[in-house]
Amino acid sequence: MAPDRYAVMGHPVAHSRSPAIHAAFAQATGQHLTYERVLAPLDDFASTVRTFAAAGARGCNVTVPFKFEAFALCPRATARATLAGAANTLRFDAEGWLADNTDGAGLVRDITHNAGVPLAGRRVLLIGAGGAAAGVLGPLLETAPAELVLANRTLAKAETLVASHAALATHHAVTLRASTLEECGAGFDVVINGTASSLGGQGIPVGAEVLAPGALALDMMYGPAARPFLDWAQAHGAQGRDGLGMLVEQAAEAFAVWRGMRPDTAAVLQALRADVDQAAH
Repeated sequence: MAPDRYAVMGHPVAHSRSPAIHAAFAQATGQHLTYERVLAPLDDFASTVRTFAAAGARGCNVTVPFKFEAFALCPRATARATLAGAANTLRFDAEGWLADNTDGAGLVRDITHNAGVPLAGRRVLLIGAGGAAAGVLGPLLETAPAELVLANRTLAKAETLVASHAALATHHAVTLRASTLEECGAGFDVVINGTASSLGGQGIPVGAEVLAPGALALDMMYGPAARPFLDWAQAHGAQGRDGLGMLVEQAAEAFAVWRGMRPDTAAVLQALRADVDQAAH
């Protein structure tokens, strides 16, 4: 019997570690599947997904820059994908495609479980208002931080995202506001970079005053792309962390969406960390 097919789609996608992660999950859980990389043209994402699904594939992950487009393609969506308006996980069901977003759950688990940093009652700064930030804002609010500031180069984009999450923030008694990069405030316990600034080598998007002493500063990128942000954080007395743990944890969530079981992540993350660190030297 042929294995079930999955893939990660994006542009670029050659760097993705997702195939290795899902291969390890499949081996650990005894699931019969394959997982590949698919480079989607910037102007033809929809037909690339349709072609993949029509060939009998069961689902795919979606990365930069197609998360909003992926959500719009699906007639069905989970609550967390609907809130984000963006999807990083698609499941091709007989009754119609399902959009989900596992980014936020992956980020929260990495921060609270892997890094051991509580979010409840803390002050959190989330930088960026694109697909990455949209996917994690809801789950971050559900951890009940005291305050969450969403800072973005274009204020209107941050305000739109804040407005769509206002009810959730109120429900969890979180002070939620939008800000420009220059006026986000100071002394945050957790600072999360959800922009592509690291990927484009554009420098650090905020000033060092945003970091409280000993703050956790996490870049959603990993490997060389995250290095400038991590170096900056550590130079200013913060604990730098890249997005590798988030990558593994969101992958485990996606695996559960597809296969009905959540694999253990500790061994996979440890092996991937060693591999990435070795590649950097």
